[in-house]
Amino acid sequence: MKLKYPKTRKGKVAETFFGTEVKDPFRWLEDDRSKETEAWVRSQNKFTFDYLDEIPFRNEIKDRLTELWDYDKYSAPARHGDYNYFYKNDGLQNQYVLYREKNGKQEVFLDPNTFSKDGSTSLSQVSFSKNGKLVAYAISERGSDWRKVIVMDAVHKEVMGDTLIDVKFSGISWYKNEGFFYSSYDKPDGSELSARTDQHKLFYHKLGTAQNEDKIIFGDNVKRRYVGGSVTEDQKYLVVSAANSTSGNELYIKDLSSPENKLITVVDNFDNDHYVIDSEGETIFIVTNLKAPNKKVIKTSFANLKQNHWQDFIPETDHVLRMTKGGGYFFAEYMKDAVSMVLQYDRKGKLQREIELPGLGSSSGFNGKKDDKLLYYSFTNYTTPGSIYEFDPAKGASKVYKAPKVAFVSDDYESKQVFYSSKDGTKIPMIITYKKGTAWKGQNPTILYGYGGFNVSLTPSFNVVTATWLEMGGVYAVANLRGGGEYGKKWHDAGTKLKKQNVFDDFIAAAEYLINEKYTSKDYLAISGGSNGGLLVGVTMTQRPDLIKVALPAVGVLDMLRYHTFTSGEGWSYDYGTAEDNKEMFDYLYEYSPVHNVKNGMIYPATMITTGDHDDRVVPAHSFKFAAQLQENQTGEYPVLIRIETNAGHGAGTPVSKIIDQYGDVFSFTLYNMGVRDLKSVLKKIS
Repeated sequence: MKLKYPKTRKGKVAETFFGTEVKDPFRWLEDDRSKETEAWVRSQNKFTFDYLDEIPFRNEIKDRLTELWDYDKYSAPARHGDYNYFYKNDGLQNQYVLYREKNGKQEVFLDPNTFSKDGSTSLSQVSFSKNGKLVAYAISERGSDWRKVIVMDAVHKEVMGDTLIDVKFSGISWYKNEGFFYSSYDKPDGSELSARTDQHKLFYHKLGTAQNEDKIIFGDNVKRRYVGGSVTEDQKYLVVSAANSTSGNELYIKDLSSPENKLITVVDNFDNDHYVIDSEGETIFIVTNLKAPNKKVIKTSFANLKQNHWQDFIPETDHVLRMTKGGGYFFAEYMKDAVSMVLQYDRKGKLQREIELPGLGSSSGFNGKKDDKLLYYSFTNYTTPGSIYEFDPAKGASKVYKAPKVAFVSDDYESKQVFYSSKDGTKIPMIITYKKGTAWKGQNPTILYGYGGFNVSLTPSFNVVTATWLEMGGVYAVANLRGGGEYGKKWHDAGTKLKKQNVFDDFIAAAEYLINEKYTSKDYLAISGGSNGGLLVGVTMTQRPDLIKVALPAVGVLDMLRYHTFTSGEGWSYDYGTAEDNKEMFDYLYEYSPVHNVKNGMIYPATMITTGDHDDRVVPAHSFKFAAQLQENQTGEYPVLIRIETNAGHGAGTPVSKIIDQYGDVFSFTLYNMGVRDLKSVLKKIS
């Protein structure tokens, strides 16, 4: 039977783009401060949770998620001053706790679980001064990207009274023990959660002074949307990156030996990506994709920073490069078909060794100070919980440092990488994970996940949420779509602006492959993605509603004609273009924008949209408007629900309790709409 959804008022707002009138009846939902929007959120959540309450195995899934989540989790240690610092979660703590250790004695250093009663205040960043005696840490409240930065005497754990407010999209980089550099925007007019923020500035905060006295280092007389500053490890240089979008940046360097020195321009355009990885005396090492789509490392001298003086240090290869440094060495991590390979180089650029990893999967780490004798890295894949390894860079020897004890039998599961053809013949990699011995009869509940944007690479990693899905007999497939970074800049650019449809075609082809190869069928296929991946799901379900049973768009960019008018959304234009650019770009966006392509009389998949009421990166109005359009136009019996998490943002820092609740609801909704009425029937069907 057709569900009776809460009523959503329709307004008469319309806007004209290049002669085309576009109606926007639910624009009033963009006002996150109105009582009417607040009432709409309450009514939608009540409707959603009333529906979910009727699913008989919902609590069973949440209980299993809770059981699997309940194990000790550690980060790699990092040395600051006389202490080694590391993060630990005892299992079900809402936030990781920062500990420190000295002479074998451990103590709690910062416990964000004490910052708020509901666990919604998180510790987002911690930065120590050069000697480790001072620390500045940022906190996020209710999931917002706006931060407070608190300064503390690290030795005695005493707050110093230098708290900064209204800090956003910022690093924290100390200069000596005198102060630090950070970035932020002026507080916008209107709602701080949705109003546009487009002029980023780099500041220097001197300890003991008021925030309103902080000096603007960059961004006062020039408009840039993303500005960051960092001090090199030797404290000799300030490096400033400035950008107007998420791809391409200007680069500047300043010699800090004299306050009279000026910023020197290294790169004066946004055509490529560049960042300084290290310095040594007068030598500067820069990672760049200039004339190297897969990235390379160059070196140059401070006296000759212009590009015609750059010398290759670690040349470009056929695989995408990510650089780290520590222990007096450089580490080049390459992605080979989305799987890690790590090479170690000395300070002269000589290859020392390929590091032997525990298997096929994703590694990260090898970070540290130049004089560290030991470094650490993690390794994981879809079936292997992340372990931390201790690495001796002089000998090249690794040993297990911390291995988690998870109540998940990894040996019972396996992953397979396949390559399938997209609509235009391009070969796309996809990793499919499942229980060994699974019968391929086209009846396996399957989640297909994708992202396909912003040069982001999806590499194998263990996740309790995925493990729970696998335990329930589910298949989990991850497609490495164009628009991502798996094969470098060319791969990324092939999924941007007027080529964005390639991304959607790649995802649709992945779904068709899974069905044709009998991994699943239309009646047992769900598609999932968040943020830009939420856009991916929204487009796929509106272009090919016949292909899938369940759609799970999370915190999605769904109104492609107005995304750039909220917070820092205009910075995403490298990937999307904007409706104001020209008629061709408008027509292209209008043709796929999910909010504008919901059609009356269509049978759309069972849909559960998820978002957070404090998401100030992809504002929840995207999800609100999409839900309203779908509910008004859905034909047939498949439900359209929106689950709005309160006191939550785009995802970072979300309390564990909220994550468990959300995924318990998502999996319950998914299986229920695939016809499952008890979990035992799923396991019996796949065996």
